Amino acid sequence: MKRFKTADEFFEAEERYFEELALLREIVLETELAETVKWGVPCYTLDGKNIVGIGSFKSYFGIWFFQGSFLKDSQKVLVNAQEGKTKGMRQWRIDSRAAIDRPLILKYLQEAIENCRAGKQIKPERKPLVIPSELRDALKADLALSEAFETLTLGKKREYAEHIGGAKKEETRLNRLQKSIPLIKSGVGLNDKYK
Repeated sequence: MKRFKTADEFFEAEERYFEELALLREIVLETELAETVKWGVPCYTLDGKNIVGIGSFKSYFGIWFFQGSFLKDSQKVLVNAQEGKTKGMRQWRIDSRAAIDRPLILKYLQEAIENCRAGKQIKPERKPLVIPSELRDALKADLALSEAFETLTLGKKREYAEHIGGAKKEETRLNRLQKSIPLIKSGVGLNDKYK
């Protein structure tokens, strides 16, 4: 999926569901939500908090509510795209222009805005940082490495811990550790070159 810098770029590039997405955009912009782009697609926010996004897929287009699990969903139009994995987000999949129900969409949008103002949100669960024994031993043996590791963000620490600890063979874990040590000491994350 192509990522766009502006919402206008996104809409101009849309071929299959251009009219339908333009109508959804028009409906969302009737509210007080601010249009922005996140993850390369249009996202609509209230005071900087993500409320709803719109986009298209192969067989449908639609909107997704970031905290949709709090919506009453009286019409049963919302689905959890990844049952068991996604906690808060809910999608409203639409397959035709005729199926766009402006008053109902506005009702759901207003409820989502009210829920945001009420502070209703599911916060992501943070996995604990599990440092593999090979990295833990190296940190104990090398003060400079330990100090450098402590200055890293939690995300960067997690990248190294999962990279090293994720190998099945001890030999591979030790090789990964040796390759990671200079990066840790220089204060860069394992995946920084890809960002």
